[in-house]
Amino acid sequence: MRIVGFSGKSGTGKSFASAELCGRLGIEAVIDDGLFIVKGNIVAGTSAKKQPTRLGAVKTAIFTDDAHRDEVAAAIAASGVSSLMVIGTSDRMVDEICSRLGLGQPEEHIHIEDVSSPEQIKKAVRLRSSAGTHIIPAPTMQVKKQFSGYFLDPRKGFRKDEQGKGLSSEKTLVRPTYSYMGDFEISDKVISDIVSYTAKNDDAISDVIWVASNNEEDGLYIRIILRCRYGRPVKESARALQEKVWQAVSQMTAFNILGIEVEVREFNMKNEKTV
Repeated sequence: MRIVGFSGKSGTGKSFASAELCGRLGIEAVIDDGLFIVKGNIVAGTSAKKQPTRLGAVKTAIFTDDAHRDEVAAAIAASGVSSLMVIGTSDRMVDEICSRLGLGQPEEHIHIEDVSSPEQIKKAVRLRSSAGTHIIPAPTMQVKKQFSGYFLDPRKGFRKDEQGKGLSSEKTLVRPTYSYMGDFEISDKVISDIVSYTAKNDDAISDVIWVASNNEEDGLYIRIILRCRYGRPVKESARALQEKVWQAVSQMTAFNILGIEVEVREFNMKNEKTV
């Protein structure tokens, strides 16, 4: 396997530049901050940017946890990729990652100064220091599962391949926990209020009886109990509300929605019917 190291000081824009660099060099996959990414798809690993402290982030990035290392090493072996870029803050860190994953040493080391201008590096450092933002070289839909509840900002780029054909690439801007000034939480009441407001603006819904949310590590489950208006199709109304709630909660909170269960209680002259 062809292995290329790509290094630079923290915050200098390595992850942002890596997608274009991989395209230019024909490299299929990337190891970046604890993740194994193949052609923009997160295949295995845990992002260092999820860790609550900088020390924890460094440990994740160099695969100090054996289970994390074994998961990614197995995924690399099963992927069949013939080329891999390993990203780190120094050549030494890149070499350490390669050693931990049993990859052998890189055939070459590329530095951020080789691919980015001094002005681009200064801009990246300024953004990191002022906003605490980090780039993950994968589309937002790929990143969202690991960063459910974090604010995410998709960033699209455009480059040309060797034949001059235009290729688009998408990266995701995230703000790790250790970059926040204080704690950040979204309470269950926020989810309940969003659901209630969404239902209130749906002509088919009479009222919301109860809302519960369960925030798992990789996303959010929501359960809703409500009443439909008399004469409205129950199943169709429930499905329509599921879609509206999914869109509203996803857009307002950045949670990865794993499931929305809707229980409709329609009262009539005879009994209570649950669907």
